[in-house]
Amino acid sequence: MLEKRFGYRLDVLALIAVIVVVTLISRLGYLQVVQGKYYGNLADGNRIRLIPIMAPRGIFYDRNGVALVSNRPGFTISLVPISGPIQEEVINKLSGILGMSIDEIKTKVNNQAGVFEPIRIKTDVGQDVVTRIEEHRAELPGVVIEIQPIRNYVNNELGAHLFGYVSEINDVELAASKDKGYRSGDIIGKFGLEKVYDQDIRGVDGGRQVEVDVTGRPIQELGKKDPQPGNNLMMTIDYRIQKAAEMAIDEQLQVLQTKLGRRNAKAAAAVVMNPKTGEILAMVSRPAFNPNLFAGGISTKDWKTINDNPFNPMDNKAISGMYPPGSTFKIITGTAALELGKVTPEEKILDTGKHWIIPKGNDAGEALGWIDFKVAMAKSDNVYFYEMGNRLGIDNLENYARMFGLGDYTGINLPGEADGLVANRRYKEKVYGEDWYLSETFDAAIGQGFQLVTPLQVAMVMSEIANGGHRYRPYLISKITAPSGEPIKLFGAEEVGNVKISDRTLTLIREALSDVTHEGGTAGAVFNDFPITIAGKTGTAENPHGDDHAWFACYAPYDDPQVVVVVVVEQGGYGTEASAPIAKKILEAAFNINQPPTENAKTNYPNSAL
Repeated sequence: MLEKRFGYRLDVLALIAVIVVVTLISRLGYLQVVQGKYYGNLADGNRIRLIPIMAPRGIFYDRNGVALVSNRPGFTISLVPISGPIQEEVINKLSGILGMSIDEIKTKVNNQAGVFEPIRIKTDVGQDVVTRIEEHRAELPGVVIEIQPIRNYVNNELGAHLFGYVSEINDVELAASKDKGYRSGDIIGKFGLEKVYDQDIRGVDGGRQVEVDVTGRPIQELGKKDPQPGNNLMMTIDYRIQKAAEMAIDEQLQVLQTKLGRRNAKAAAAVVMNPKTGEILAMVSRPAFNPNLFAGGISTKDWKTINDNPFNPMDNKAISGMYPPGSTFKIITGTAALELGKVTPEEKILDTGKHWIIPKGNDAGEALGWIDFKVAMAKSDNVYFYEMGNRLGIDNLENYARMFGLGDYTGINLPGEADGLVANRRYKEKVYGEDWYLSETFDAAIGQGFQLVTPLQVAMVMSEIANGGHRYRPYLISKITAPSGEPIKLFGAEEVGNVKISDRTLTLIREALSDVTHEGGTAGAVFNDFPITIAGKTGTAENPHGDDHAWFACYAPYDDPQVVVVVVVEQGGYGTEASAPIAKKILEAAFNINQPPTENAKTNYPNSAL
């Protein structure tokens, strides 16, 4: 009986063993035959990685083909998940080598959790970092060194506010742009033309399929897709004029601070444009910044230097700086008075140093006696234009200011443009809840009080006088081209408005502006030896926060206007003293006057006889 029971148990155990063996064989067959491909792919995932190859961004060229923004190779440090999460020890070690906080690295890793592509940790590192990583290779599994294109702003600060800068996409930008194909770690345009045309110039990334060893180091390339470079931007900017404008401003600011006692003259802006088309030939804002600092991730020290500067280096003052226009506004006041018949060119008005209704007068109480329109404009007489304001009234002044395009955006394709402010009754009532006073009309007539303009808006006004009343949208890009050079999109002159000015008034305004730059005019001392006839206007704008702002606006040549130049120097004092010398140097570059032999190349203006 005992033997039968023992035999029965052996039979049961044997049956169980058979069932287990059959189950294991069946499972093994299932995994190998049915699921073999799936688990083979998983195994490959542990040793094969797709490494993206960043596409080089498109190149920025000036109007004559000079490369101003390009790319250069640089080392990028990335982390590759090998067979699981990135080890804590690796992150700690890498933190010390890269000089980054552990939390910063972890944030980048967490943002790409579950993605088996390299996670870019830091771009554009130096050779010393690469050497240290190679020396500690065994301790840094998953750390790889890639060579990627790094944005290169060839002349550092030159054109910084036009070009902008690039940097790694942040969480907010990523959330707003995922439908456009952006991914975590992408480098995108953050400011200026880099931002405006990012989709056109970013290119299409490529990639490599590589086999990696246990440390994540690539050991064999299995496949490759080349990246497609981004499209290029052909700019309207003339490098020679841009360079001359920046140098002239930097030199003049130094002179004002050290020799003329204008210690706070540390900010300025300039605009150079073609009045016949709206092409921007140069645009400068000071102080500036070096966009190369952002390409690899700006350091805390460099950002603090920029951010703590009270004169705001990141602001493009040429389009966002709003200043009282000062006496440059007298062009509009004079046009309105002549066109509406409030004064004739021959009528003389007595300037005793102060106006007879409201005791507002000229600087230092200067009295010019009996003067007509041309003399008043050439000598920038306040009393005469106070009387024009008195005769016109604020509503007519407002209408003509808006007719010239003030109080509105010019439409330039750059972010951050300001619209300025035209003095008017509604604004004062809305903001201050008060009635309008005649004294405020007097202020408005000479570009003070509530009036605010940008340098680009003043350039538009001067262009309208130069070209006969046409207002063109200012633009910076003439065409977008493929990497092969084939044009993709062309841009040209676009008229967006006009000022109806009679030929008689236009001629009188132009003659008066020409007198400004001749003997007896407010800028005569600066341009008395200039070989080309200039039409211009000085301006000194009161500044409640410091010294007066200095303006100078002009066009040349007088009989065939091809270039408009506008300069403003914050807290520079008188326009003649601070801004006109800068404009003169810009004009010398534009017309190849007194230029070094290496710079004495003919400027390629459309419709130009130069």
